[in-house]
Amino acid sequence: MVDLRSDTVTHPTDAMRRAMLEAPLGDDVFGDDPTVNALEREAAIFLGKESALFVPSGTMANTIAIAISTRPGDEMILMDDCHVFLHEGGGSARLWGVHSRPLRGRRGCLEPSDVEVAIRADDPHHPCTRLVCLENTHNMQGGLVVTPDRIDAVAEVCRRHGLKLHLDGARLSHAAVALGVPVPRLTASVDTVSCCFSKGLSSPVGSVVAGTTTAMAEARRVRKTLGGGMRQVGILAACARVSLEEGVQRLEQDHARMRAIADGLRKIDGVRLLPDPPETNILFVVVAGVEIAGYGEIVHELEDRGVRTCAHGERGIRLVTHRHVADEDVEKVVEGFRAVLAGGGRRR
Repeated sequence: MVDLRSDTVTHPTDAMRRAMLEAPLGDDVFGDDPTVNALEREAAIFLGKESALFVPSGTMANTIAIAISTRPGDEMILMDDCHVFLHEGGGSARLWGVHSRPLRGRRGCLEPSDVEVAIRADDPHHPCTRLVCLENTHNMQGGLVVTPDRIDAVAEVCRRHGLKLHLDGARLSHAAVALGVPVPRLTASVDTVSCCFSKGLSSPVGSVVAGTTTAMAEARRVRKTLGGGMRQVGILAACARVSLEEGVQRLEQDHARMRAIADGLRKIDGVRLLPDPPETNILFVVVAGVEIAGYGEIVHELEDRGVRTCAHGERGIRLVTHRHVADEDVEKVVEGFRAVLAGGGRRR
């Protein structure tokens, strides 16, 4: 089975399994797990920030960043198709009483002029705008990369209006590799940033949120409120350290294999790719004449042929390459689509 549902389906590497066995441990809630402490220092450097905090998931990392940047009743500006808005259970409203102001982005990023217009006037009828959220790479636009200058332009608007800027960097390493720039250049103008070790970097679990030392002290308090204080969690932090040491440099292989898959799919009649060409390891496949409900059937038929994917409504079928997708799998994926789409079934 070629599993293209997500880059979270990878299993730990042999180096990670050894690191888990050998990791020195303590109690992270007391702050004395040496492996966690080492990871947080390394992650802060990797992300170009003063301090970092290890958390179970990217969703927790993002919601912590929202919590420390807002008060109940405040408003945050974000894209209408970003992960924070679509796929995090409405946590900003449920947990922190923060109102979302979704805007349409352009190629994976908010436009500075749109942010400027959306900032609320100082009026008791309105919530107070406190935070802007960006995402890099942009998941639901097919792993689009956001360049540093575009992030900086949004940050400039935030600074002028006294707003905080958070970057959901779940797949930030992919953006850095695709652009050929160091990660800190992508985070230089944001206040907080999250990063996942389980998306493409092969760790079984774990993320960080990073920012100033003062912000991360408050983040640690919020993590405790959320039940995210984990004890001998150095066994997981050890995997994340390996992700930083050896996981990032191999991401171009995932990008190359996705480009190869796109090259094959592009030759199939009726197939449209989003984006085309793919910029990182994510691709959406839209099929002419197929209604939204029909993509579920395509997914089932592909799985029967050994290719596991996910349907995403009007976006079609999402494919994500990762460490477990080999060169020889590329043709299997393309042939699976060709055979299924030639069959037609009951989808149209």
